Amino acid sequence: MKQKEVILSIVQESPSVELLRLRNRDLVLDFFLLAFNKDITNISYENLQQLLLDYISHHNTSLEENESNTIETLETKVKSTIREWTNKGFLANYKNESGDIFYELSPHTNKTINWLFSLEKKEFVGAESKFKDIFNKLKELVEFTNEDIEKRIEILEDKKLNIEQEIQQLKIGENIKVFEEHEIIPRFQQLTFSAKELLSDFKEVEDNFKNITKDIYQKHTDENITKSDILTFTFDALDDLKESYQGKSFYAFWRFLMDRNLQEEWNILTDELYSTLAEKNIQVNDTFLKSMKNYLHTSGNKVYQANDKMAEKLSRIIRENDNSEKKLAKKVIQEIKNYLTEVSRTKARPDLSIEVEVINKINIPFDKRLTFEPKEEITYNNKPELAKNDISQSNQLSKIFKENVIDKNLLRNRIKEVLKLKSQTTLNEVIEYNGGIEKGLPELFGYFGIVKDFTHSFNPEKQQEIIFDKVSNKSIKVPEIILIK
Repeated sequence: MKQKEVILSIVQESPSVELLRLRNRDLVLDFFLLAFNKDITNISYENLQQLLLDYISHHNTSLEENESNTIETLETKVKSTIREWTNKGFLANYKNESGDIFYELSPHTNKTINWLFSLEKKEFVGAESKFKDIFNKLKELVEFTNEDIEKRIEILEDKKLNIEQEIQQLKIGENIKVFEEHEIIPRFQQLTFSAKELLSDFKEVEDNFKNITKDIYQKHTDENITKSDILTFTFDALDDLKESYQGKSFYAFWRFLMDRNLQEEWNILTDELYSTLAEKNIQVNDTFLKSMKNYLHTSGNKVYQANDKMAEKLSRIIRENDNSEKKLAKKVIQEIKNYLTEVSRTKARPDLSIEVEVINKINIPFDKRLTFEPKEEITYNNKPELAKNDISQSNQLSKIFKENVIDKNLLRNRIKEVLKLKSQTTLNEVIEYNGGIEKGLPELFGYFGIVKDFTHSFNPEKQQEIIFDKVSNKSIKVPEIILIK
């Protein structure tokens, strides 16, 4: 595709360009920056509605691009605005494990905001730092695209010589090369900008999985497409994604990010950097790098959640029974799906309703009958005999009153105590730190239940054995559960 065609396609179809075309873009961008900041990247639907309601009330305006002539309440306009932003690709939404809907800025909006910030006129342009960055990347590209072993050895020998000369200069007391302020600031700005771009890349991969899932839904509504066709399409789409430059880069980086040593080193480096900037009295308002690891981990988990949702849909398709006796109901559902698929391709919101043709009769089997017949009284002549054993001797009663309650707050505090000592740990380390499992499987399942309250990830490639009954030496093997501060 020619450059002109690419640019025209972006101008006509990109949500980023459409955002900048909005008549009230200033207010829309202002609200996005107010609602979603470095500390808050996702908001529940209810909280987003309330924030937008307060914002519209305060500015006495409407943020809808196409205002309706009908009389609507402010709450209705707020819901309509959020729906419009989502349909246009300015916002993205997802459901958490509890089924609650959360909203976040879409990759298009994030890139637009980052691009606008990059247009800000700087006090000075770090031409020197940019050139050195380009120069170093050029050297790296030349080095790692060269398959000539002799040439690679020559390059490494030059590096070795330079390092040895630098060490020798330090030993004899020569001045150490230290960046000055005009060299530090542009490098820090470039580093932060690249980090934010990386976060947008994660969101794009997540959107790719969501698009594959959407295509699966649409193909499933077509009666002429078989299960085999759907599975073939899905696996081909996944293979294409994983073999693409973007997919390869994401999966390689995600494995790199999950390396525990790398995470420890990242924390040390960022702490040292901000401490050095403070010592040199260099004012830095953007602390994105400090929390970048958590942002990337959260975004990466969303990618895997989108993947899981796709796998769940495929699983349901495979389990479907084509020999179902309810063919008529299935046909009606299929027609509804086809209609909704057509609706999803447009931005219009049709008025949908269901008309009930017959009023269903509800029969409650245990309901009392209306009758004039007198109720028959039952007389009990036999006197119950007293039990031979005392109730306190009952084995079942002792189990009911047995004190074996799992205190989940205690388990949470144990995890927090370990995370105070280190930025990352595993569930097995937490258990061993607190002397092992005391109350058997219920306590272990208690730990499993509260893991969701912490930032965590699973490493299916590494299994950990957890002993839950020391007396009988019983244990269970589970994937490594990593907990992050």
